[in-house]
Amino acid sequence: MHIPSAIKLHKASKTLELQYGAAERYSLPAEFLRVHSPSAEVQGHGKPILQTGKQHVGLTHVEPAGNYALKLYFDDGHDSGLFTWDYLYRLATQHDSLWADYLAALSAAGKSRDPDESAVRLLL
Repeated sequence: MHIPSAIKLHKASKTLELQYGAAERYSLPAEFLRVHSPSAEVQGHGKPILQTGKQHVGLTHVEPAGNYALKLYFDDGHDSGLFTWDYLYRLATQHDSLWADYLAALSAAGKSRDPDESAVRLLL
């Protein structure tokens, strides 16, 4: 299990900083964490549900969940799903490929990160 030695929420930059020992430090954007939430709302039941319009989402606070996870609270009201230590480490170490996959899925679906564009597309 990969447990961070330090966790910092940076509200202004909308990032969660995770440190593992002295050498590993990762900064994960709130949008990235939101669209990769382990909740059933995002992960579905075996079939992930593409999250759109989350470009400006931020984190309001984080709480430990026992000794095995963090509960993240997003400013769009999403607060379900527990980010286990191993899942957070996977997100941190595979950020670039996971982000590229997400952007490709958005493009293929004709969707956007921008909440204003997502709302306009819903109206059309």
